[in-house]
Amino acid sequence: MPASHLKWPFFGQRHGDRQRRLDAWCGEQSWEREASGAELDASCRDIAARLGEAGFLNIAVPQPFGDDESLDARSLCLMRETLARHEPLADFVYAMQVLGSAPISLYGNSAQKEAWLGDVAAGRKIAAFALSEKEAGSDVAAMTMRAEQRKGDYVLNGAKAWISNAGVADFYVVFARTAEGKRGISGFVVSADTPGLRVGERTRAIAAHPLGNLEFNDCRVPAQSMLGAPGDGLRVALGTLDLCRSTVGAAALGMARRAYREALQRARRRELFGGTLGDLQLTQAALADMATSIDAAALLVYRAAWTRDSGQERITREASMAKLFATEHAQKVIDRAVQLFGGEGVRAGSVVERLYREIRALRIYEGASEIQQLLIARHELQED
Repeated sequence: MPASHLKWPFFGQRHGDRQRRLDAWCGEQSWEREASGAELDASCRDIAARLGEAGFLNIAVPQPFGDDESLDARSLCLMRETLARHEPLADFVYAMQVLGSAPISLYGNSAQKEAWLGDVAAGRKIAAFALSEKEAGSDVAAMTMRAEQRKGDYVLNGAKAWISNAGVADFYVVFARTAEGKRGISGFVVSADTPGLRVGERTRAIAAHPLGNLEFNDCRVPAQSMLGAPGDGLRVALGTLDLCRSTVGAAALGMARRAYREALQRARRRELFGGTLGDLQLTQAALADMATSIDAAALLVYRAAWTRDSGQERITREASMAKLFATEHAQKVIDRAVQLFGGEGVRAGSVVERLYREIRALRIYEGASEIQQLLIARHELQED
């Protein structure tokens, strides 16, 4: 990460201090090679515990459980960018602690915060965000899972799909339909050991992340587990995504930076045609495009984060631009890095090969690129 990055006017002293401390900590860690199944689940729990013990998850929740009065978007982006550059699985773990607990941080009552946020910050409890269904991914309003009020409790029936940390999480923020229409969706905090909640099929992805389906069969939760009032679910979900989409762009930025560094080293060291790969004008053009894309993505990501931290509660336009540009261009940067490595670039286990698999999901989750385009365009069309 270039030293000039932290000198941009988006940042204060604490942001640079936090990033440098995390960067140094990451360099001291021993990161395991990709795992699967139970080993992958154990790795995620171990990383969460290490992040919590080192104090970095204190930034993922607000005071009195964390370090900041409110969630600081710039710090969250810097954390994800740095972790993604060092170890994408660590970024995944950090991201899910933020995404899974942010609805509680932003919209929860004091009892809900007391019950969960301290353990999230310590890395003792693993969080998850359960919004998507097989037929209701991008189209959240198509959600069919229901929560019916019975004798003061709510009984959940239905299923969720593609849920990160399924089978690993200690609690899930679950969205279900309590009435018809967009205003008929409500959010609930559901402990993983609640009777009637079952982890269904686990999903194997091209990059090793814990992912799977959740099944709810007469899963009874107390009314006090609802986030906000009945019908607030869509507001809770979209408000959370508004915050977290910028951090997805930051993670993509971190992966792009790592790929670019690997490509620079390759260009300097790879000898061919009586010189180095970097002597070739086509290589220089590729590197110039990669560097420009990285800086442009960083500017969009940290503009969005700064805008939110400056007091603008909803940053849909800025966050969508940041996620769209950063993820799409990170894919291009990493693809060019693979190309510059030639055969070595597609060798299983090489840095750029793993980044090539890791980056792909970021263009889909928390709103696919096409959804970001629609959100941006709709915002522009509404303006005077």
